[in-house]
Parts: sequence; structure tokens; C-alpha cells
Amino acid sequence: MGSEATPEPRSGPTRGRPPRLDRDRTVDEALRLLDEGGLEALTMRRLADALNAQAGALYRYFATKQDLLTAMADRMLTGCADVADSPDWAQTVTTLAHQLRASLLSHRDGARVYAGTRSTGPNTLRFAETAVAALIKADFAPDDAARAMFSIVHFTIGHTLEEQAAASDPADFAHLRRALDPGTYPALTAAGTALTDPSFATHFEFGLTALIGGLRVGLRK
Repeated sequence: MGSEATPEPRSGPTRGRPPRLDRDRTVDEALRLLDEGGLEALTMRRLADALNAQAGALYRYFATKQDLLTAMADRMLTGCADVADSPDWAQTVTTLAHQLRASLLSHRDGARVYAGTRSTGPNTLRFAETAVAALIKADFAPDDAARAMFSIVHFTIGHTLEEQAAASDPADFAHLRRALDPGTYPALTAAGTALTDPSFATHFEFGLTALIGGLRVGLRK
């Protein structure tokens, strides 16, 4: 009679045991829930349930929900500072602004999450370092370089906030068109095509070009 085969030992986690909780996995799951239900639906309780963990376990990594949002904000900027070397500071900061906008748009309510934080994470600091270094290299004084960087970042965040808000209610443009009475608002009616244009990419490009043009003027003075 032949001997029975010895069963191979099982590998991997014990059946029924949830994957080990850690900071990176928690941020990943929080971003998934953000995309699924938006910022209002993201709660620590819901996040804990999605991770099959006790809510108290999350506080080992994030003392408050705001700490979690700050970590999410920094994660959203992964790769944002990756720009090709260029002698043209304007090209560098333009690329950075476009990459910041794209990163915020890649997550539902991404701009709202980022706007409410003061991240000092590595992705955020690397983004700021890249922008400020390019401006200093172009002969901006260090303080002016920092202010220029803030101006570009704040414009980008503010614009993306409006863009994501408009995306949640496309009917806003139709309401605006109906409100433009040429007798009462002749200037707005004349500019109606741009005012009711849902192409936020066009608006962003216009505003960013104007902002960088102003910085060029200031640099020459």
C-alpha cells in the first residue's frame, strides 16, 4: 500500500484573518473610498470597516481625520515633481502646475482634500523644492520665489476646486445662460461664450499664462 502524500504547508495569511494594517494601506483605502463616495462619505468608521479593522486601530497612524487627509494629500502628489530639466523657469513651473492639476483631478474631491491641509510630506516638499529652485535659478530672490510658488499653487488649487464643483452639477452652465439677459447684462452677454464654456482646461491655461506673464514682468524690474 503506497504512502499518502504529505500535504504541503499553507503559505500566506491565515484564512479569515484580515491583512495587516499599516499606514500606506490605510491611505490607499482612504483614497479608494474618496473616489467611491466623495469627501463627505469618508469617515474614520467607514474606513475602518473597509479595512476590516477596529476604528481605534487607525489612530495608531493618524491621530485625527485631518492627519489622514494630510497624508492623502501628499500621496496624491506622487510623481508631481517629475519634470525634465529646462533652462526656462516658466516651462518648469507651467509643467508643475499642470501636473498638480492633473493629480488633484485624478481623485474625486481631490482639490478639496488638498486645500484643507498643510502637508509637509515628501511629495509635497519635493514639488515645492522643484518650483522654488527653478525660480531662484532664474534670479528670483528666495522670498519672491516662494511667493511665486504659492501664487501658482493657490491658483491651481482654487481653479481645480471650481472645476470639480462644476463637474458635480453640469446644469450650472445652463442656469447661467438663462440668467444672461442682454438688456440687463450686456457685457456678460457679449462674453457669454467664454462664461458658459465648460472647458476648464482652456480657462486654466489662460489664467496660468497670465500669472506667469506677470511674474516675468516682475523679474525684469
